[in-house]
Amino acid sequence: MSENTPKPPQINIELGEEVSEGTYANMAMITHSNTEFVIDFIRLMPGVPKAKVKSRIVMTPQHAKRLLRALNENIAKYESVHGPIKDAEKGKLPMNFGGPTAQA
Repeated sequence: MSENTPKPPQINIELGEEVSEGTYANMAMITHSNTEFVIDFIRLMPGVPKAKVKSRIVMTPQHAKRLLRALNENIAKYESVHGPIKDAEKGKLPMNFGGPTAQA
């Protein structure tokens, strides 16, 4: 970049303590209209017939496409280090989370 090229404005992003802890979700549902995408992040627990939406994110189609691109790039980086991520069987939710079945 030359000295005359304007630098993009710097954005300061604040991550509050409560948000920094994160929220666990193991399922997502996506819907859209002509103006926005809605992503519901859900926590589904084994043996519990009711799942709870833990977070809802609403974004423009342009931001949804940027998110898709960023996820694709990050998954490619992850897989280059850790190997391919296995897909769950189509249409089946891993209700035991891949661990042993509990016994009394």
